[in-house]
Amino acid sequence: MARGEVNPINRIVPLTEIEKRIQDLEKSARILKRLYFVKFRYQGERVEGAAKMVGVTKKLGYIWQDRWDREGFNGLIPRFGGGRHPLLDDEKKKSLVSILEKRDDWSTRGIRALIKEKFGIEYSMKHIREILRELGMKFGKPYPHDYRRPKDAEERLKKTDSE
Repeated sequence: MARGEVNPINRIVPLTEIEKRIQDLEKSARILKRLYFVKFRYQGERVEGAAKMVGVTKKLGYIWQDRWDREGFNGLIPRFGGGRHPLLDDEKKKSLVSILEKRDDWSTRGIRALIKEKFGIEYSMKHIREILRELGMKFGKPYPHDYRRPKDAEERLKKTDSE
């Protein structure tokens, strides 16, 4: 029998805000790493040596130095394009969830075929599992159900245990 958590955390801040702060701090950590690179260059290290000291390639070291020379501190701020937009956007994901909730015997292959049929998007099986995880859905190998099992089997079992 599993015990409940002894010391649960007080959820005073929404998870989305925590994730946003983590992203902000990760960005700050990247800037700090780049500042260390510049500091090492100021102290006389060669680009190769300074890059090695902060754990990046020589090529990236030259890119950082070029940005520093052109823009100063602002050149050290990471420039992310945000990446590719997901093919299955939030609206399509909501639609997918509503379709999946109608049945409880989906296979990942079936979900893959459903996404291809409904949305015209073809994903790998690995990506299907990642999408399901992101949606908070559980997946696994389905077990066969015995057609002879009565619908009230759980109640019958409880009755026989208590007698």
